[in-house]
Amino acid sequence: MVQPERQRVLLVTGLLGAGKTTALNVLEDLGWEVIDNFPLRMLERLLDTSEPGDTGARMPLAIGFDTRTRGFDANALIALIKKLVKRPSLELTTLFLDCSGQELERRYNETRRRHPLAADLPASAGIAAERELMEPLRRWADLVISTTAFSANQLQQAIREQFAPAVGATMTVTVLSFGFSRGMPPIADLVFDMRFLDNPHWNPELRPLTGLDVPVAEHIRQDPAFDEAFERIRDLLLLLLPRYRAQGKAYATIAFGCTGGRHRSVYFAERIGAALRDAGFSPTMLHRNLSSRAADLFEGGQLR
Repeated sequence: MVQPERQRVLLVTGLLGAGKTTALNVLEDLGWEVIDNFPLRMLERLLDTSEPGDTGARMPLAIGFDTRTRGFDANALIALIKKLVKRPSLELTTLFLDCSGQELERRYNETRRRHPLAADLPASAGIAAERELMEPLRRWADLVISTTAFSANQLQQAIREQFAPAVGATMTVTVLSFGFSRGMPPIADLVFDMRFLDNPHWNPELRPLTGLDVPVAEHIRQDPAFDEAFERIRDLLLLLLPRYRAQGKAYATIAFGCTGGRHRSVYFAERIGAALRDAGFSPTMLHRNLSSRAADLFEGGQLR
């Protein structure tokens, strides 16, 4: 009998204002199923739920809670976690987000929100009361992240580094060619103008061809500016794309434009796509105007 894969469960807790919501949002973007402020008395029942006959991979589950969650009792919860971690079907981890009292006070002052445990008292009183309630969980947690010196972006990065899948969840890269005469692409992160290259349109034999055809490719490669421009743009992309990915960017669209979108932009995009594949990316290639008719009016009107 095939045994189902272990269900990965992450309990996310910590001090109010330390970044629980940010962490849960990142986990959801990483493909985790996320539940926040789930009633703790129902936790065991939730983890007992499984699909009949399910022996495949299960979506990892992140459950957020704090002192506002119904039925919160740190010692009772620790006792329940000790019971649950013994299950061979579960891989259960507890994440605690901590933060200094001074920084939490600053955050509450900035947002002008009252601490839920402070009532009419200063935020520092609520923070101190909460810290006392949460201390058993902080000592018990498998992983403690202090967000005192973190910006929201730095916390997002820390969560991605800890919990992103080893395989998958990569950035989707699209390489697009287009014609300026037919409008800019509505969504593009980086746009490069190829109209500085010699235009094959003015060669009657090349005009009906496209950047996918060898004669057009040879014509464009002969331009004295091509090699240096290609190397510089390729190196720039190989510098930027890993950094985009490290920052959690899910999609990156790189657009190359020429006048009609059939010659220079198509060939340059194809060459860049090949270079990115050699570097380990898997770009999607799109040629927006490749099937458009050769636009004599547009080409002639703009480049004579």
